[in-house]
Amino acid sequence: MASADQLINAFTTLLVTIDPPGLAPIFLGLTVGMSRAQRKQVALRGTIIAFIILAVFALFGSSVLGVLGISIGAFRIAGGLLLFWIAFEMVFEKRQDRKEKTGTAAITVDHIQNIAVFPLAIPLISGPGAISATILIAGSMQTAFELAQLIIVIAASLLLLFLALLIADRLDRFLGVTGRAILTRLLGVILAALATQFVVDGIKSAMNLAPSPV
Repeated sequence: MASADQLINAFTTLLVTIDPPGLAPIFLGLTVGMSRAQRKQVALRGTIIAFIILAVFALFGSSVLGVLGISIGAFRIAGGLLLFWIAFEMVFEKRQDRKEKTGTAAITVDHIQNIAVFPLAIPLISGPGAISATILIAGSMQTAFELAQLIIVIAASLLLLFLALLIADRLDRFLGVTGRAILTRLLGVILAALATQFVVDGIKSAMNLAPSPV
């Protein structure tokens, strides 16, 4: 059974990489002209698809790495560096600009009915950062029950995201430009610390030392 610290760290890492406050205003931009019911349908479909993607990587990501000959330690280091880069972008407001460009480009290419799949589910929700974090966290889970707990944590994270998308218009007005900037930077610092821990654990694993809990 996973410890409370493991589950809390997993929940925090996933929540920060998924970034509900950052996705809320982009979701509004993607669904301009839609009714509240249509927005709810897009949010629900996108969230479910993202959950399936992350759950699959949680269950089989390590096996795929094994087939490719990549150790968990090596992936922890690489994934930690990737998460650290995302944290850097969050602190210096680079990630939001990139997400907005992704959303804008997708509207001109895909029909509006498909935005729940692209770009909402992929890559805005279950992007490289969230997938990497999921595989890293799953690597620290030793039993099937612990993996089941991780699936529940993923579901809880995406449920909060779904709720944030439902109230995206109110959340955006409440936070404002200043509030979003402060929250994004704060989450970026937290993610940087978690990413550093992933790298440290990866180095310990590569050197056959006992990693600290994730």
